[in-house]
Amino acid sequence: MDLQIDGNTALVTASSSGLGKASARALAREGANVVINGRDADRLADAKADIEADATGEVVAQQGDLTDEDDIKALVETTVDEFGGIDHLVTSAGGPPSGPFLDTDDEDWYQAYDLLVMSVVRLAREAEPHLRESDAGTIVNITSRSVKEAIDSLVLSNSVRMSVIGLEKTLSQEFAPDVRTNAVLPGPHETERIEELVNQAVDRGEYDSYEAGLDDWASNPLERVGDPMELGNTVAFLSSPLSGYINGESVLIDGGSTGANL
Repeated sequence: MDLQIDGNTALVTASSSGLGKASARALAREGANVVINGRDADRLADAKADIEADATGEVVAQQGDLTDEDDIKALVETTVDEFGGIDHLVTSAGGPPSGPFLDTDDEDWYQAYDLLVMSVVRLAREAEPHLRESDAGTIVNITSRSVKEAIDSLVLSNSVRMSVIGLEKTLSQEFAPDVRTNAVLPGPHETERIEELVNQAVDRGEYDSYEAGLDDWASNPLERVGDPMELGNTVAFLSSPLSGYINGESVLIDGGSTGANL
């Protein structure tokens, strides 16, 4: 399927690994020029080379910390300088620390809010004039299925990510009709992070093999974890004119594990 985004420009944050990287790869495969971002220069360079291997658009890497307002401004400026504008903004960020409520202090709350919410606020604010100038402006926020159904020992994710959904819904009204805004809510996908966690559990003797450990993450009707590209392809679709009447939605990508009706 031709998603009709060949030659568009996409900015994808936290895209040196995981679901951000998969989203950047999906967009680049469709011919979009993509700016990727991460804090670690070496990992970012590796991701750039990896994405370029099957990209039909150009890939530019911009190092930066999403909790730093100046780095966010530089990220948007680099994208505009390189490609003349921004058509698609995809926001992603690493998850906050796990833990129950009583083990979470004020600093943990402020850091989680800065990373998960203020990064999206600042990115949307900086990118807004460029997205409005595009003929196909879109924002896709990568959050978590925890906004639909709370997950044990993830009080920060359960609570703070809800603000991103409230912001997404607001922008879907305030930025329309020039810009469409949606969110994706992933469940477990076989990212580097999950691979690391499973391998650590194997080393501790909790599982006999990586496959056995991964099965524990697959508690959904499809009986498997997701391939990151399944989420990336959904992000690319939501960024394309083929999804042109989808606005203000939060799309679960979790194999059907979430019990919520809505």
